[in-house]
Order: sequence, then C-alpha cells, then structure tokens
Amino acid sequence: MYFPFLVLCLFGCIYSKQLSKNFYMSLSNINQSNLKEYLDEIVDKVNHLDFIALDPISIPHRFSVLQDIEISAFFAAMLAWGNRKTIINKTNELMNLMDERPYDFIINHSAKDLKPLTSFKHRTFQTTDLLYFIDFLKRHYQEADTLEQAFYPRTDPQLYNQEKALMGFHDYFFEVEYAPVRTRKHVATPAKKSTCKRLNMYLRWMVRSDDKNVDFGLWKTIPTSELMIPLDVHVENIGRQLGIITRKQRDWTTVVELTTFLRTLDPIDPVKYDYALFGLGVHKGELD
Repeated sequence: MYFPFLVLCLFGCIYSKQLSKNFYMSLSNINQSNLKEYLDEIVDKVNHLDFIALDPISIPHRFSVLQDIEISAFFAAMLAWGNRKTIINKTNELMNLMDERPYDFIINHSAKDLKPLTSFKHRTFQTTDLLYFIDFLKRHYQEADTLEQAFYPRTDPQLYNQEKALMGFHDYFFEVEYAPVRTRKHVATPAKKSTCKRLNMYLRWMVRSDDKNVDFGLWKTIPTSELMIPLDVHVENIGRQLGIITRKQRDWTTVVELTTFLRTLDPIDPVKYDYALFGLGVHKGELD
C-alpha cells in the first residue's frame, strides 16, 4: 500500500533535482555584460515587504521604538542559523519572555525577571549565552543611546571599515573578565577568519535605506558603501554559479572577494545584491 506513495516521493525528488540542475545551468549562461541588469531585476523582485513574512527581519518590524528595533533585530540576527521558521519562532519566544518590550526589559530587569529566561535555548545558544547577551546590552545602554556606537571602530572613528568594526565589536562585547568563554562562539570576528554572516546581516538591516522599507536605515554614521555581504550557503552557491566567487574556502576573505565584486556593480549600495543572491538561492527558478 505504500508503494505508490514511495514512487511519487521518488519522482518528486528526481523532478526537484532536475529543476535545480536546470536552474544552475541557466545561471552559468549569464554573461558578465548583462549580470548587473539581471541581478538588479532580481533585487526588485525580492526587496519588498511581501518577502519578509518568512524572514527573521519580520521580528524587528513589529516594533517602533529605536532601541526595541535594535535589540529585537540583534537577537533575530544572532539566532539566525537553521530553519527560518524556527528562527522566527524562537526569537518571538524570546521577545515574549521580555514582555514584548525588550529595551525596557534590558534596562530595568531584576534577577527575578531573568528566571523565566533560563528555560530558553536555541540549538547551542543556551542560558549562559542569553544571560551574558542581556548583561552586555544593559551595560552598553547604560552608557549609550543606541547600539550603533558599539559597531563603530574605536581606533579611527573618522574612517569606517567593517572588518575593523567587527573586530572591535567582538573585543568590546567580551571586554569584562567574567565573559563566558563558551559564548565567544556566538559572536564572530574576522580576526578568526569567520564570514560573520549574522553580524553582516544585522548591519545591513540597521544601515541600508531605500524606498522599499525592508531594511531600517536607522544608523546614519556607518556608510552603506562599506557594508559587507552576509555570506550564507545560498549566497555562496549562487555566487559560485555566477563565477563571482573563485575561492574554494568559505571565510572572511571570500566575503571580501564577493563584496569587492558587488561594489563594481553598485559602489554606493553593494549589499543590496544580498536580496538577489539569497533570493535566487532560496527560490531558484521561481524568480526568473
């Protein structure tokens, strides 16, 4: 009785693989001369509010206060590994534990208020990590009005460089003696050759601004031109198929390689092509 079902499943799997194969073959036929036009067209299809319902960026879009947006977006980005539906559900769970007022919770919580949060975990992100994240955010907001200042290089504030900014943020995040060693794996840094996908995505959300209103554009001192591409598996796969990633490794240098190329397409706003590369990777031939 299960045989017809198994046949249908097998047929569906073969058909899906053939569609993917055909899609990737079509990408390899795109000429460099019309690549910008092609990617711009895909950006226009993906970069609009209809596409955010199934994306973690939908979480901060629920808030209106600057600090609430910053904090909810920070957690949504830092928890962004695995299935997107699960990421959204876990971030919503965390916001609910903070009574849907993350900034007020961060600033004014008591030890008693933290107890319900000890049950929260997402994959390897567990109680110790969450409590330290909250500790860091409270210390920061006691000294600053916005998280933007945490991402600005302290060595040379006149010249923004995202690589230096991310290394500086990592050092700042763990500057206290009691910072848990285990939590370091949740905050990436280019100093360890990480792609820093989640932090680059967070910065895209906070810095980019256009008339589509998907990204927030709340931070004004970090130039959009200096943002780096959030390199996940979808972006990487499409970048390789298009021939704009040549390195075999997947590390910070690969991020630099890809972003440098994207700046030749749009020097002012190179990471807008995250929409195209990610969208093509997730939806494959559906966007053509």
